[in-house]
Amino acid sequence: MATSATSDQLLVIIDSAARQTDGESVRIAKDVLSAGAAAKLCLPEGPEEFARALGRRGARRPVVIGDGRALARAVAVLHRRRELAGCPLSVVPVGDTALAESLGVPGGAVAAARAVLDGVERRLDLLVDDSDGVVLGTLGIPPAPVRETAAEPVPAVPGRPWYRSLVRTLAPRPVRPATGPARLRVEVDGATVIDLDQPVQAVSVTPGADGVAAVEVRPLSVGAEATPLLATGRTVTVTGTDFRYRADASVTGPVRRRTWRVAEGAWGLVLPADR
Repeated sequence: MATSATSDQLLVIIDSAARQTDGESVRIAKDVLSAGAAAKLCLPEGPEEFARALGRRGARRPVVIGDGRALARAVAVLHRRRELAGCPLSVVPVGDTALAESLGVPGGAVAAARAVLDGVERRLDLLVDDSDGVVLGTLGIPPAPVRETAAEPVPAVPGRPWYRSLVRTLAPRPVRPATGPARLRVEVDGATVIDLDQPVQAVSVTPGADGVAAVEVRPLSVGAEATPLLATGRTVTVTGTDFRYRADASVTGPVRRRTWRVAEGAWGLVLPADR
């Protein structure tokens, strides 16, 4: 279902990571949006300022310039405030564009900004878990491994040869989720898809359409690849020992049990009219 994005007054929230990652795309998006609508710019420095900006939007239509994490944060804030159903969102993806593009948003700054101005609101499903967290795209268990990045050089300090080793010791180390087999019980609408006695390589849950999620379970096999187990339903419960999962751009856990339900048409995203 699609409806026109009627408000021509925009609150453009520019995520701090986007400003640091690709300032040129941010500038282009600002120029296109400001030329086509009355746009108020907001540059929050952290999650709290981001949430305050959304809460003070008034009659303005919020537009997020940022990556998938910023979009998911906006949806989570509005969900917690119980304002998600009545507040259509727009996004100009900058940085990691995978989540926004999977939802139908154009990848380029110009095309995405024009969709904000000329697009229509489409109602989308999402997953809501029993801790009130939300998932817009695909939920993954276990989460994908963290990609290695080059370490920044540590400067030498004259007369202090111990400085390098001290900095390396105190620097936070990235958490790399385990990628080995897990033993999980996966239930869809109360029916068991796989139980704890069979190792699992991966589980994915994706909100589809009409209030139903698509579930894929890949059992661990020796030799030939095992056939994935497929199911659809409105409620998915996963039980296991200290498992982690990726929800959009964030990794959560460890948890031992989590239930997700599909919230049908729970949020509105402005997309190109031809999508």
